[in-house]
Amino acid sequence: MLYFFGMFARKLQIDIVMDGETRPCPLEWLDSFAMRNFTRAADFDDTLPTGDGRMEAGLRVDPKRLGEALEEWFNSRGISKGKTVRVEVREV
Repeated sequence: MLYFFGMFARKLQIDIVMDGETRPCPLEWLDSFAMRNFTRAADFDDTLPTGDGRMEAGLRVDPKRLGEALEEWFNSRGISKGKTVRVEVREV
């Protein structure tokens, strides 16, 4: 039998930078983004938040575009409580 340990092909590290401090993006923020995009943006249907700063994604997900969309979402929704958020996405 074959077993697959991951759901998607890519494992991504999502970090946020606020006030010069870099830290893993909270799972709650990633969940908020993923649920919003579940029905509206097909580009990100192949994403699954798995923990603080961790997301799995399919091959059609462009990490750069994902980072830009996360940044826009966090800054426009007030999730960061008025602070400007920069998002860094990298494959692990």
